[in-house]
Amino acid sequence: MTSLIHPTSIIHDGAKIHESVQIGPYTIINKDVDIDEGTSIGSHVVIDGLTTIGKYNKIFSHNSIGQQPQDKKYNNEPTRLEIGDSNTIREFCTINTGTIQDEGVTRIGSHNWIMAYVHIAHDCQLANNIIMANNSSLAGHVHIDEYAILGGFTLVHQFCRIGSHIMTAVGTKIFKDVPDFLMVHGEKASPSGINLEGLKRRNFTQSEIDSIKEAYKIIYRQNNTANEAIEKLAFSSDPHIIKLASFIKNSSRGIVR
Repeated sequence: MTSLIHPTSIIHDGAKIHESVQIGPYTIINKDVDIDEGTSIGSHVVIDGLTTIGKYNKIFSHNSIGQQPQDKKYNNEPTRLEIGDSNTIREFCTINTGTIQDEGVTRIGSHNWIMAYVHIAHDCQLANNIIMANNSSLAGHVHIDEYAILGGFTLVHQFCRIGSHIMTAVGTKIFKDVPDFLMVHGEKASPSGINLEGLKRRNFTQSEIDSIKEAYKIIYRQNNTANEAIEKLAFSSDPHIIKLASFIKNSSRGIVR
């Protein structure tokens, strides 16, 4: 194991490190960290707090992972960070633990691609296969569903929910929830159609895509209120449309318009 850990790294005796983990120069890993099989960690990384990192993650240099949340209410409670398997985390990212005002845990799923200078704040919940491009930032308590793509410099307000298979343009600012399948853009995020190319790449059938297009028209092109759109979508038996209608119904912030 020692041949995979650079001699300049500092690892607390209480940390649980699988024997296959690679650790680069000047990296610091503190007491309550647990890192599973096949994960590699670059140089000058700090991993702190009650942090669990799964298998085969690739964490590049100069990341701050599992340190205290940037929340003035935080009072050294034992909150956590959980990271799944096969994620890529590029340079200079900050990922904080949760707070007791929520579930007490920040979660990142598996197979996510997190590019340089990304910030993931306390209590965020990320699913799987998400891409966050350079300098995109999440405020606290943000939830992101699978296969979402956040363009560079996308900013997301606290407590927002981001649906699956969405895509944001560079510099998008999100203040309300973004339903599944949308493309959004702008200083105040607004919809610009469905993420057609993304759906094709993920092997959605033409029938499924047609159903999503029709749902988009109901929500955004027929002057329906959110409640009216939900009523009209309720007649669909397509599971994607059922999920979309449920997303809108359960939105506490309202959806982008």
